[in-house]
Amino acid sequence: MPLWLRVLIPAALILVWFGLFGAGGASFGQISAVSTNDQSQQLPASAEATQVQELQAEFRDDDVIPAIVVFERDGGLTDGDLTAIDEIVAEFGDVDGVLPDESSPAIPSEDGDAVQVVMVLDTDIKTADTVEALRGVLDDNSIDGVTAAITGPGGLAADLTNAFAGIDGLLLLVALGAVFIILVVVYRSPLLPVLVLFSSLSALCAAILVVVQLARADILLLSGQTQGILFILVIGAATDYSLLYIARFREALASQPTKWTATWTALKGAWEPILASGGTVIAALLLLLFSDLNSNKSLGPVASIGIVFALLSSLTLLPALLYWAGRVAFWPIKPKLEEAEANPIADDKKGLWPGLARLIARRPRVIWISSVVLLGVLSLGVLQLKADGVAQSEFVLGESQARDGQAVLADHFPAGSGSPTVIIAPEDELDAVSEVVLGTDGVDSLTVLAEDSPSGSLPVTDEGVQPLGPPGTPVPDVTVVDGNVLLSATLTDAGDSIDAENVVVDLREQLADISTESAPVLVGGTTAIALDSNTTAIHDRNLLIPLILAAITLILMLLLRSIVAPLLLIASVVLSFAAALGVSAWVFNGIFDFPGADPSVPLFGFVFLVALGVDYNIFLMTRVREESGKHGTKQGILRGLAVTGGVITSAGLVLAATFAALSVIPILFLLQIAFIVAFGVLLDTFLVRTLLVPALSYDIGRAIWWPSTLSRGIHSSDRPAPVRSDDLVGASREG
Repeated sequence: MPLWLRVLIPAALILVWFGLFGAGGASFGQISAVSTNDQSQQLPASAEATQVQELQAEFRDDDVIPAIVVFERDGGLTDGDLTAIDEIVAEFGDVDGVLPDESSPAIPSEDGDAVQVVMVLDTDIKTADTVEALRGVLDDNSIDGVTAAITGPGGLAADLTNAFAGIDGLLLLVALGAVFIILVVVYRSPLLPVLVLFSSLSALCAAILVVVQLARADILLLSGQTQGILFILVIGAATDYSLLYIARFREALASQPTKWTATWTALKGAWEPILASGGTVIAALLLLLFSDLNSNKSLGPVASIGIVFALLSSLTLLPALLYWAGRVAFWPIKPKLEEAEANPIADDKKGLWPGLARLIARRPRVIWISSVVLLGVLSLGVLQLKADGVAQSEFVLGESQARDGQAVLADHFPAGSGSPTVIIAPEDELDAVSEVVLGTDGVDSLTVLAEDSPSGSLPVTDEGVQPLGPPGTPVPDVTVVDGNVLLSATLTDAGDSIDAENVVVDLREQLADISTESAPVLVGGTTAIALDSNTTAIHDRNLLIPLILAAITLILMLLLRSIVAPLLLIASVVLSFAAALGVSAWVFNGIFDFPGADPSVPLFGFVFLVALGVDYNIFLMTRVREESGKHGTKQGILRGLAVTGGVITSAGLVLAATFAALSVIPILFLLQIAFIVAFGVLLDTFLVRTLLVPALSYDIGRAIWWPSTLSRGIHSSDRPAPVRSDDLVGASREG
């Protein structure tokens, strides 16, 4: 290739990526503006709670969310307290985003110790901003001896949004810092880690640029947890792919006279395993499109876009940067031509990986059986995993005013106050529906929407709809839209609790006898949204895990041109996932004392651990196949392990560190994902890929390549030792 092309091609690639880096960096400040943490938007259109949400909008002119302000004084609120509270409530009406005409007055508790005010917030204005303004009013008008908190759906949503606030800065800094330290320790070079991190950051910036535009066009739904996973996944995957290329480039520099030929040699050896590794992750992520839960469905394309740019940067930008730097990239330990090694597992070779390869050659069966037993024991903890959902108030770790306020509310009022269960029913069935709802355990009270009522609703009792006012007051007409009425049931349990979800289940079962296809009775609201989210997540988990396994297995079969090896690799990764989940269950229950886990946690853990865990086996087995074609299967396994051991271990440490960085965001879901994936990656790196897979493959021998031609090839290391002719003559004479 002419010199001018050897200069132009790398320079053009670097300039293009610099442009993407700059444009994507400018999009960082926009990503939070196009993301949402509204749980109702993550439900499928077919969910009953979603249908209620849409019908409810026809009864109200505004898209609203309630927030509850609760005041408490031990020993009882005084008249002065009540006066001050009324003044604070009047000031709330001036806050942008509050609908004062739809909000309630101060409602005292029966014991006189507390007062609650239901503030109705307009969601066209960011809920977190409105709640923060309300909390500012409380701080500026504090009452001595009286505690005040904002809770309810609005307060919980604000706390959740605030918990995600550090995702743009803190999360990225921690992840990049961890990766930089690991790279410096591994390579002992000041320049190489900078090149790798610039490549990974460029991939992330390009992905953010695309994702923000798609989210702004309402093509993708972006949430805080999706945003955090995107950051970590791109940084971790791009760095892993870069490490594989660097290993190949360093080998090539030790055998090639120029850095141009070394670059092409490295690309020839690295592109297939890197593309295959990225392909398995993309396939697993895109299968999330079959999910019913929108939060799962949106993660698929968002994260896939990130992986695509991670692949592109590791196969274009990084090679261009390393071509520019050459051997200087590895300074002060520059690779030299005479460092090329003919046999990495020779008896005179010192070091961990040659020694481990020789150990596997001596005791393969003992090693793989012991590894399987250990993983099996660790997997027993899966039986203790509680992944059937948690209360929304438990989503945020650490301090949460909304969670504390919810506890105060439950002490003095029906815990479901301010988070009613909404029922849409035919007008003709109002009495029948009311009778069922009021007769259901866990329901404290019931109201029906009536625009002509002073409070906007009318109480419903066993005697029917009741007027507000003294006996004899006429009953205003209830609001009817398309033949339906809207009822609100206040539950005795907190609206975000599992007990409240069980009440919704009972209501739906009993109201099914009244509901018809043409005139359905639908149950929704905050509690129903959480219930339908958990139910849908469990359905997705059971559907997607087999699909992902089948897709990754097919990719491995095409890559390795074998049936046996892919099945063994998949089995090892699944066993590793089960062990990681088992240990996580013990840690979550016994050490952290978590209340449980979201049903999506095992699914996300499976997607990342299986897809990314297979990456390391792909790195190993593609090299093993390459070496097997030259030296035979058993020698190829040992050589492949010795050559790839260092780079794969480094990649595993990097990926574990990046996912562990998710734990700096105080969200239960992200912390659990961080632990499961980080521990699982380390388990896969140091046990499965290092001991189990090589030892099992060595024990099976060339049959692992069946039915490819490699399984039938005869190599010196695979055939029995030859019998010499003089041994045969001696044996015949003795006979």
